[in-house]
Amino acid sequence: MKILYFSPGYSTHDYRFLKAISDGGHEVYFVQLEGNRRQVESRPVPENVYQVSWKGGRKPFTWSKLPALVMDFKRLLRDLKPDLIHAGPIQTCAFIATLSGFHPILTMSWGFDLMDDVHKNKWMEWVTHYVLRRTDFFTSDANVTRDKAATYGMNPGKTVVIPWGVDLQHFRMRKAEGKLVQEGFVLFCNRAWEPRYGVDVLARAFVEVTRRREDIRLILLGGGSQGANIRKILQSGGVEEYVTFGGQISQTELPRWYHMADLYISPSHVDGSSVSLMEALACGLPCLVSDIPANKEWVVEDENGWFFRDGDTDHLAEKILAAMNQREKLPGIGEAARRSAERRADWKKNAAVLMNVYNQMSLRGR
Repeated sequence: MKILYFSPGYSTHDYRFLKAISDGGHEVYFVQLEGNRRQVESRPVPENVYQVSWKGGRKPFTWSKLPALVMDFKRLLRDLKPDLIHAGPIQTCAFIATLSGFHPILTMSWGFDLMDDVHKNKWMEWVTHYVLRRTDFFTSDANVTRDKAATYGMNPGKTVVIPWGVDLQHFRMRKAEGKLVQEGFVLFCNRAWEPRYGVDVLARAFVEVTRRREDIRLILLGGGSQGANIRKILQSGGVEEYVTFGGQISQTELPRWYHMADLYISPSHVDGSSVSLMEALACGLPCLVSDIPANKEWVVEDENGWFFRDGDTDHLAEKILAAMNQREKLPGIGEAARRSAERRADWKKNAAVLMNVYNQMSLRGR
């Protein structure tokens, strides 16, 4: 089958999907809307994936460019003649694909498009309705986003939840080697430093905890627009010396960083099924996460992790202290975390579900 995969840029998530599609024996054409201006994947585009040049893919998307992009996207379709389009997020890539008039389209939610972007204004709500009422099939990585899609006009009978999953051989339980953080109880967070991911909440909670415990350390990976604010919080609290800033870490090296920690924290305000949460679970790392709906699909209180009230700095600090005071339980919590990843987060199994969706859509289109 000839599949056109349409995405904002080239991230770790895109690598995962492109490789699965190619390994599934399909002919893949990769179209980027904005190019690599956000999260960048260090691995090259998988073999046998054709990267397509067009009017998009070089600069950030703006609505003024929409007519020209749609016209050129139609040209691509005439030239490539794909059997199916796999596109997302909803309000950008899937919208352009839908405006082209092509069928069949598999619209894929990226989580934030239904949990955040759709609420920005009436235009975004209208676009979401427009796309989902014209989508042939819909996939998302969480029940909460699938249910949200149905409220915007998506036929529930043409949806499937496919957690994006992780490589369980790469992300596995293992003792850390060459541990960078030698002392104390180590917290780990690799969420982007953007408002929706709440890393500033974690920074404030860390300041609170260090006032009561000296044996606490924090690893923060990544970066983002809130960088100056987060560093200011840590500096003002006098705790910056207890923080390891790892920057951008490749997928190859990432498991080693999970293994340095005692507790994974995701303070996100908005999410689908978080891949970093799945990675932490797969590495056998107990998880403390915000009590948003998507996280509740993965974490069971006091079984494979714990919850804190979303955005509540004091409650997060309390839960960190509680975890520190029950270190003897952490190995068992970590083993339960690994088992939960094995049940639902195996990307090989989840990718097979996606291939089955493609085949069903192909059969329906004949």
